[in-house]
Amino acid sequence: MAKRRAETMEENRARLIAAARKAFAEKGYAAASMDELTAEAGLTRGALYHNFGDKRGLLAAVVHQIDAEMASRAQEIGARAEDDWQGLLAEGAAYIEMALDPEVQRIVLLDGPAVLGDPSHWPSQNSCLQATRRTAERLIAQGLLKPVDAEAAARLLNGAALNAALWIAASEDPPDALPRAVEAFRSLASGLLARPDSQPRRR
Repeated sequence: MAKRRAETMEENRARLIAAARKAFAEKGYAAASMDELTAEAGLTRGALYHNFGDKRGLLAAVVHQIDAEMASRAQEIGARAEDDWQGLLAEGAAYIEMALDPEVQRIVLLDGPAVLGDPSHWPSQNSCLQATRRTAERLIAQGLLKPVDAEAAARLLNGAALNAALWIAASEDPPDALPRAVEAFRSLASGLLARPDSQPRRR
């Protein structure tokens, strides 16, 4: 009985998140109706309150899901690179480029910060930070990066990618801002290289 109840709650959470994700992407957080999205999920407002507390809590769950997907996608792209350094650059650039995705742009980069506050404090950002820190540690151990603090380097790199994505999402012409943001990110990251002659090869 308890197992079935837990499964039902998890199913309800998933249905509410899916319905909210669609509503927030199409209408934006402010315009999305709780009655409409709960009806879309085939549930009641009571189920929403029980699972997420309120509309803000539901947004936090949606942002967490999408942000985790973004980090996973970026890490997959980075893993296909020829080495850790190229992977680090590819991962950061991939995260920045996701700012052009309408769903990411509206939910994670525009409504998310406006409603939930500083993205660097979101739980979903922590796993991405730790992955970048581990990469930085390897590159420092290999002598490719300057012997700086790995966590500090990871925070600065992740912060640069995140803020570049936020800038693109809020700009009047996101496609125009994208290449400039990626170029600046690559230049900033290259400042961590131990030797000027180890500048990354363009891909």
